[in-house]
Amino acid sequence: MEQKTPVSEKIWMNESYIRKKCENCADIIIRPMKLGEEEKVSCLAVYIEVAVSNMMLEDSVIGKLINHFWEVSPGEMKEFLENNSLGISDVKELATMEEAMDAMLAGNAVFFMHGYDRAIKIAGKGYPAMPVSKAETEKVLRGSKEGFNDSVKINSALIRKRIKDTRMKVEEHTLGVRSNTMVQLLFIEDLASPELLADIRSRLNSFEIDGVLDSGMIEQLTEEVWYSPFPQFQTTERPDRAAMELLNGRVVLLCDNSPAALLLPTTFHSFLQTSEDKYNRFEIVSFLRALRYLAVVTATLFPGLYLAVIRFHTQVLPANLILSFAQAREGVPFSSIVELIFLELSFELIREAGVRIPGALGNAIGIVGGLIIGDAAVSANLVSPIVVMIVALTALGSLAIPNEEFSAPFRLLKYLFLFLGGFLGIYGIVLGIYLVAAHLAGLLSFHIPYLMPFVKRSPMSGQGDGIFRMPFLQMVNRPVFARDKERVRLKRRQVK
Repeated sequence: MEQKTPVSEKIWMNESYIRKKCENCADIIIRPMKLGEEEKVSCLAVYIEVAVSNMMLEDSVIGKLINHFWEVSPGEMKEFLENNSLGISDVKELATMEEAMDAMLAGNAVFFMHGYDRAIKIAGKGYPAMPVSKAETEKVLRGSKEGFNDSVKINSALIRKRIKDTRMKVEEHTLGVRSNTMVQLLFIEDLASPELLADIRSRLNSFEIDGVLDSGMIEQLTEEVWYSPFPQFQTTERPDRAAMELLNGRVVLLCDNSPAALLLPTTFHSFLQTSEDKYNRFEIVSFLRALRYLAVVTATLFPGLYLAVIRFHTQVLPANLILSFAQAREGVPFSSIVELIFLELSFELIREAGVRIPGALGNAIGIVGGLIIGDAAVSANLVSPIVVMIVALTALGSLAIPNEEFSAPFRLLKYLFLFLGGFLGIYGIVLGIYLVAAHLAGLLSFHIPYLMPFVKRSPMSGQGDGIFRMPFLQMVNRPVFARDKERVRLKRRQVK
């Protein structure tokens, strides 16, 4: 275990330690000063230039502290620090120099006084961060438009704004040997499972890495089945969605410098839900959820089914339709498999280019590029018009999946089913479905089956929130994430 260096009463020793550690760090301000009315006392303030306001400003906390110390005796200064006479809310005594350095690097000011063997951490304004803005990737028509930003403190405050209950707990952890990234674990004490919390804490402590720069790194370091293409953590950039899942008994993981919160455990079905599903009427929500499941099937199987039918099972379609397909392919020099792969990869290139090109030009490239390339390919007899339609419907299916990370595995599986359907026909499609279903059935997210609520039911599982959502008044139970004794979430009162 690394030996800790205690804060010395001799301020020159503390200053020497800090200057050695902060050598060639031009952004760190080390400001010695002498304070006191008659007998001057050596003091030292250490802070990061941008993270702490001008220390001599009257309206800053450290400014008030220093200006007050100009007028008191050394004995009163020590008593003042010990008793926190200013009533500063975020002030803390630190016993070691390592703690003092960590507090300073976190964006606070650290104050030392000769003859006092403690460092005083005083909160600063913190590092620059983006303000609260709109959610970009999870757009909804109804509900809050607020989205998370890069500051973990602001993100947890946005959730606290929605759940004003002290039973919602916020645990802080530090990950990364060099980055010292703050990670917050949010849960509701009487709803979250103790076994789940113990498992999450264990996984967060199971690795050591130089730096954690985004929640995506935590996701990959802590997932159980690393080879699965399906995400075992759900991400959201919406505080209302995070608050909603906390009330369902799930746990939210926030990472500093990342605008995406991790929701765990997760299931296949939860990826196909949106936050506004709770705000709209059950009829339209049920219809839209069924449409999303259809989008998953379309995005995965449509190209493979097309190849299986035109190459092996032409008898399943009417003769006029088969003749129409054959006529459309007249003059195309490539086989149906090469033709489909060519157009699918062309669309993926357009999609990637649209994401990477900055500004409004990216959206224009995605739409106009697809139209131009598709039309030009058909005119040049490189592909048939029906293949352009197949690829367009497949792309629409993948775009209709609410979660971008969840749509990614289906974009990859599409090529697996394309080859299976192209070389083995409908038997290959059935084989692929069997393999994917078997993989999903064996997948667990923190000991919760990935296909919940379709593979396991309990007496309390009737929350009415499956593919078809029940009316809100009938959704009386929480999902299986919550503790059994706290499963009931809605009780109707008798109104006189």
